[in-house]
Parts: sequence; structure tokens; C-alpha cells
Amino acid sequence: MMALLIKAALSYLLGSLVGSLVLRRYTGVDIRSLGSGNAGATNALRTLGRKIALCVLVIDVVKGWIATALIAPAALPGSAAVPEVSAWAVTVCGLAVILGHVYPLWYGFRGGKGLATLLGAVAGIHAWLLLPMILTWLVAVVLFGFVGLASMLGTIALAVTLAVRGAGPLLAFGILSAILIVFTHRGNIARMRAGTEPRARRLWLLGARHGEA
Repeated sequence: MMALLIKAALSYLLGSLVGSLVLRRYTGVDIRSLGSGNAGATNALRTLGRKIALCVLVIDVVKGWIATALIAPAALPGSAAVPEVSAWAVTVCGLAVILGHVYPLWYGFRGGKGLATLLGAVAGIHAWLLLPMILTWLVAVVLFGFVGLASMLGTIALAVTLAVRGAGPLLAFGILSAILIVFTHRGNIARMRAGTEPRARRLWLLGARHGEA
């Protein structure tokens, strides 16, 4: 159990290294004061440009992958492997790294929405699990035009996929991740209900059919 707690703590601290805030020393600005106020790659793209956004995305994805692919299965010195506990390591480390991104210790507990880090964590578990997430995201953006809605539906697709497979501890990861991502997108939900949420018009086919793209 102690080994699991150590891995969870390491994953959380790793998650707290939010890409856009790590790069603040190079950009000279706190992205949380720009655009939507979110510390993720989407806001970085809108406010700081493609190069910075790509760097932010890479950092946030890679740390998720490290948590589930390297930290979770690592054998810590002086700790005996307990199968029942080890089975939960990936779930715990995956959730911890996402929580670190959303509530980063190093940056006043104000981070991003967690999607990029979730993608990295999922890639570290089984890369094929990204397929239903990405396909759902693409279909949702094309049909509705809302990136936030697509992100939530893509995460729900992950939970459904794990439920169908009877994935045991990983199912808990899928369900809790979906709940967390929906929670971090509550602002998007409010704006969609108010009719003020912007659409990705280049991808929104329904909008194009009605001459709105």
C-alpha cells in the first residue's frame, strides 16, 4: 500500500508540471490571464500561437504517459509486490496525474482541464483505447461544432469501452476520468446552455450546410 501511495504522489507532482505554466519563463505571460483563462493547449493555441501550443500539448500528454507507463508498473526499492494493490496502480497513477494537472501544487491549484493529460495516460495504458475517444471526438465536433462537448463525449466513450470489456480497476479509471473531465468543462456546459459557446466552424459540417462556416 505504501508503494501505491508513493506512486500516486509522484504522479500528482508530475501532473502539477502544467505545460503552459512551465513555459511561462519563456513566454513571459501567465496564460491564465489570457483568453479563456484555462492553462491548456487550446487556450495556448488561441492566445500564444501554434508553436507554444504544440509544446504545451507535448508536455501535458507525455506526463500522462509517464505516469501510467513508467511510474505505475515501477518496482520501488524495499517494497514487495501485492497483486491486489498492483492491479490498481495504473488507475491510481492515471487519476493522480490528471488531478495534478487540474489542481497543480506548484501553481496555486489552478491548472488546465485535463484532457491532454488523460490522453497521455490512456496511451500509457493501451494505445488502442485512444481510438474510440478520438473517433467520438471527431464525430461530435463534426455534428455539433463544440470542442468542449466533443472532449466530454470522447471521455465518456472511454468509460463505455472499458465497461464493455469488463476492465476491472481500469473501469474505475474510465468512470472517474469521465466525471472529472465533465466537471472541468462545466463552464463550457454553461456557455452551451446560454448559447455563447464558440464553435469550431471549420469542422462543423452542419454549420457549413447552413452557410455558417
